[in-house]
Amino acid sequence: MLLLNNLSLPLGYSEDDLRRMTAASLRLQSDDIRTLRLVKRSVDARKSVHFIASVEFSLKNRNAEEKLLTRCANHKNLRLAAPEILPVYPKCSANYPPVIIGCGPAGLFAADLLAQAGLQPILLERGKPVKERQKSVEAYHRSGILDPESNVQFGEGGAGTFSDGKLNTGTKSPHIRQVLRRFVECGAPDEILWQAKPHIGTDRLAVCIPTLRQKIEENGGVVRFQAKCTGFTAEKGRLVSVEYEQNGVPHSIRTDHAIFAVGHSARDIFELFSEKGMMMEQKAFSLGVRIEHRQSHIDKICYGSAAGHPALGAASYKLAAHLTDGRGVYTFCMCPGGIVQAAASEPETVVTNGMSCFARDEENANAALLVGITPDDFQSTDILAGVTLQRKIERAAFEAGGRSGKAPCIRLEDFLNRRESRAFGDVSPSYPLGTVFAAPECCLPDFVCSALRQAIPKLDGILRGFLSPDAVLTAPETRSSSPVRVLRNAETLESASVGGLYPCGEGAGYAGGIVSAAVDGIRCAEKIIAALEKTSF
Repeated sequence: MLLLNNLSLPLGYSEDDLRRMTAASLRLQSDDIRTLRLVKRSVDARKSVHFIASVEFSLKNRNAEEKLLTRCANHKNLRLAAPEILPVYPKCSANYPPVIIGCGPAGLFAADLLAQAGLQPILLERGKPVKERQKSVEAYHRSGILDPESNVQFGEGGAGTFSDGKLNTGTKSPHIRQVLRRFVECGAPDEILWQAKPHIGTDRLAVCIPTLRQKIEENGGVVRFQAKCTGFTAEKGRLVSVEYEQNGVPHSIRTDHAIFAVGHSARDIFELFSEKGMMMEQKAFSLGVRIEHRQSHIDKICYGSAAGHPALGAASYKLAAHLTDGRGVYTFCMCPGGIVQAAASEPETVVTNGMSCFARDEENANAALLVGITPDDFQSTDILAGVTLQRKIERAAFEAGGRSGKAPCIRLEDFLNRRESRAFGDVSPSYPLGTVFAAPECCLPDFVCSALRQAIPKLDGILRGFLSPDAVLTAPETRSSSPVRVLRNAETLESASVGGLYPCGEGAGYAGGIVSAAVDGIRCAEKIIAALEKTSF
């Protein structure tokens, strides 16, 4: 099998075109190719808008492939394809089943692996299954009354369930392919295996996540919903049990291994760890707003005359600027054709996030527009000072919205000119609980707002038209990542304080998105399997 990279394709190419253009680029006949498979495709909009692809193909016999490699020895884009080898895990046993706290990507993929290994893991989730969770979120949108245990942050699938379902990651890991393959087995579209920026969408995730849970259960795993972790017990520096509450009844599970994959909003768990003296540290994170444009506007400034071509779909962007004081401002979690989500997990707070369905066919595009902050900005040595800052901002936003759940919002032009907005222009905010006109200063620190004003013209210099006067800013975005890191052993991935306890995923400070969290869950599960194999001899 051979791999050809950097194959240029027109937007409207067909399968026959793909075969023909692959052959022509190597001076072959189309009939010389026996099999052909697209393995990666991205959009190149630098000049004319087209696709850049990588394909795996085979010729009629191995000898012909060897001759082609010899003839094209200096062809920088042709080489032997590396075989895709997914790991196979041995069956093993444990005195007590491992426990996973948190049913987000990290927890689910850890439980999936441990169940495949025959360890019958117990997965505890404080929230509800996806379908019931959707009802809780819809009720919040209608009434403004939040269920603090079943919302955009808590419940089956974690925060990613109510997102764009992005599966691209800046991390490098052999487990990434494993995660994508498992998603496809659970109902995700095959295209996530070859899209350069794959996504599932919140609607498809709502199908994939319960399917993954069912596979865990079929392999002997146990999933307990509305089961809130309340503590753990350690003896002689090693974990011996995990405590939780379900339907008001306290429970304790004897276990030697527990993965805490609680997500970046499980503040009660951070407080628990702090009270128990676990080794933790303050961690840099980001603060800002959600910026919304008309999706048609983003399509036009990204794709020009090709905007609207059915092969392209909704355009996305990723921008960053560095200011003279060293602070960074960047866009994050860009949701083409989506909405700004109401993402609070505590009463009397306002939190924003982004969400898109698979089709990405809503009127607006939105992205987090964030300013990087460091522990120096917390102005406190308290481990949980970042959490305190988040809460302060989220509560101030709730007050600015008239204590109704409405979010502070302003036109971009008005924000830059430090004046009050009185009416929306071409862009109407999509935040489901409604908005009130207020500058982001009503909740965000002045240095964050100042950095945004400095950066936006710079971002417009990268993507001309980003500074659209009628774009709207909705505040605040506070949950881009965890403000703490739970320290762990670099080799075993166990907590630096408690053996057998594995801090994992976004909440522990070791991931930043669905795929990276899932990969971290797999890594922690592998370490448990390795530890059990070692003690079995």
